[in-house]
Amino acid sequence: MNMKLGDKTIETDEEGYLLNPNDWDECVAEAIAEREGIELTDTHWAMINYFRTFYEDHMRHPTMHDWVKTLGRFHGKPYPEAKAYRDFLYKLFPQGPVPTLAKLAGLPKPVGDIEE
Repeated sequence: MNMKLGDKTIETDEEGYLLNPNDWDECVAEAIAEREGIELTDTHWAMINYFRTFYEDHMRHPTMHDWVKTLGRFHGKPYPEAKAYRDFLYKLFPQGPVPTLAKLAGLPKPVGDIEE
């Protein structure tokens, strides 16, 4: 399931995750978002950047716990409780925040218990 962007072909797996993370750029993220039915806002971009930074720093995807614990402060929307922030994330990404953001950020498909 490849994506065609101009003259460039981006290889993906059957679920739409990039096979070569070096193919990622903002245009690729926008094409993936369009495929997923997501209109990227500043909030989405802040989360994409968070995922890319976290992965670069830790060489793993953030779990939902990592994300809820740190991201509310990262993108400037403080939430008084973790459940409210988690609900907010699922409204933005109903198919699952962690796998959807990994795909948008050009990261490998998450494995294991990422929703803890």
